Amino acid sequence: MRMTVAQAVVAFLAEQETERDGVRQRLIAGCFGIFGHGNVAGLGQALLQAGARMPYFQARNEQAMVHTAAGYARTRLRASTYACTTSIGPGATNLVTGAALATVNRLPVLLLPGDVFATRVANPVLQELEDPRSLDVSVNDTLRPVSRYWDRIYRPEQLPAALLAAARVLTDPAETGAVTLALPQDVQAEVYDFPDELFAPRVWHIARPRPDRAALERAADLLRSARRPLIVAGGGVGYSGAAEALADFAAATGIPVAETQAGKGSLPHGHPCAAGPLGATGSTAANALAREADVVVGIGTRYSDFTTASRTIFADPDVRFVNLNVAAFDAAKLGGVALTGDAREGLRELARELDGWTLPSARRQRTADLVASWDAAVDAARAATGGPLTQAQVLGAVNDAARPSDVVVCAAGSMPGDLHRQWRAAGPGQYHVEYGYSCMGYEIAGGLGVRLAAPDAEVFVLVGDGSYLMMAQELATAVAEGVKLTVVLVDNRGYASIGALSEHVGAGRFGTAYRARDPESGLLDGPDLPVDLAANAASLGAQVLTAETLTELRAALAKAAAASATTVVYVRTPLTGDPGPSSDAWWDVPVAQAGSTPGLAAAQRAYAAGKATQRGHW
Repeated sequence: MRMTVAQAVVAFLAEQETERDGVRQRLIAGCFGIFGHGNVAGLGQALLQAGARMPYFQARNEQAMVHTAAGYARTRLRASTYACTTSIGPGATNLVTGAALATVNRLPVLLLPGDVFATRVANPVLQELEDPRSLDVSVNDTLRPVSRYWDRIYRPEQLPAALLAAARVLTDPAETGAVTLALPQDVQAEVYDFPDELFAPRVWHIARPRPDRAALERAADLLRSARRPLIVAGGGVGYSGAAEALADFAAATGIPVAETQAGKGSLPHGHPCAAGPLGATGSTAANALAREADVVVGIGTRYSDFTTASRTIFADPDVRFVNLNVAAFDAAKLGGVALTGDAREGLRELARELDGWTLPSARRQRTADLVASWDAAVDAARAATGGPLTQAQVLGAVNDAARPSDVVVCAAGSMPGDLHRQWRAAGPGQYHVEYGYSCMGYEIAGGLGVRLAAPDAEVFVLVGDGSYLMMAQELATAVAEGVKLTVVLVDNRGYASIGALSEHVGAGRFGTAYRARDPESGLLDGPDLPVDLAANAASLGAQVLTAETLTELRAALAKAAAASATTVVYVRTPLTGDPGPSSDAWWDVPVAQAGSTPGLAAAQRAYAAGKATQRGHW
């Protein structure tokens, strides 16, 4: 079939589907793009020609469109995603942060940046990076380390193999992440006679690999010897659709289930075995159970430093690990028994191995008592006080407003930690907090992707003023596409999360408040900046509501839910307000070993105490 390289890319992508458990859907739901000289004549022309076969979406920022694709892919449990095309130059390098986020979180996104001329006769072209060591380098090489698969198409003949390799990685549950195909602008427009079979409909079947039988037997033997076991549910529970299998396993064995950020909602709040959030942003309930645990069963978790409280939370000197994960790299962590396989199928097989084994009722009661105490602390933090709105009250009001089928989206600042501790999730799909990369600016763009993937859900985007100022532009995209979001914009006039951390490590909240420069001190400690974020949101096309009290906030959320268009609910909270109940856990952030700033000596002592509890678990 005779066509240009760009037309071949679009025609191939339009025919790719995925299948898991009998459910089929498009691998690439559409293409986001911002056009420049590096892709307008190639992919731009090809997308125009393709029309509805490959729907095109206009974005306002290249990084944001990758976030939208990632949010969509996570909501679709990694079975479907979007492609993103940019020009060469700043458009391409703007993809890097989004690509890193997707790869860190193991979310499939397809990046199609333009590139410099393969023929080189016009070099150096506009926006070309000239590397004196090699003419084979362009700015797209910055995407190599943040991509799970990267290729540059110098000749049309290379395209079929590259497209098939890209689709393989996009559909591999263990290896997925950002996939980059760099397309030189002259090659995009070059015509070639491609084989017809390249454009035949193709279904990529997403496998459910099962753990090794001998490893299952070792894991079961280890669990039968346990007196204080704990399950750590990670994002893999949701991606494999293992929530029901986990609930059955927990009910049968009585083992309490703690949640990572990505695994929150693996069991619904209120389930007898739901121990709540774990780690540095966790609850006192789950963290107490973790400190007591003699066997830890990690399911679909990569054991990030927040989950393990920087390797301090599993305090039993003889603690042992069983790790069920589709990625062998994660299954082998912490020296545990490695169950490499799908979370749902692995849980079912492990349940068969443990048939009849269960924890004593006293251990189940221990979980119930700890969780009840934590729930009471959260209730107290959410209660109306008559003073200024606190962040805990804002999150509680949104939690109350959300139906089980709705989704809360967040990513950076102090809110993800508070959400992890305080949100009461109805299920694994309700809680969408990007905390693998914790990328400021993800929230609105990611929320757009969530709503595209789940059009019947109300999507609540929780964003702080710092993250909003990083990337608010996709409000305009949501308005343009008629995609309704409810954005709760919490303005505390600074970086509250890093401000608290700065104070904790003896840096005195330096550089974390939004203040004008004081001409006398020379520092940024003057008056608050006269920035009107509510007016900014309105200027981007959103309906804006303002709330100053808890009663007003609840009314605004109800009005936003009833609206048909994107609505921003603007609230202000104190920069150093009440953060709610503490996790009673440590996080390893080094403290300056010398200095004279106030609080530094105390921070050094606290750091030394925390460091003394850190261990490798090997």
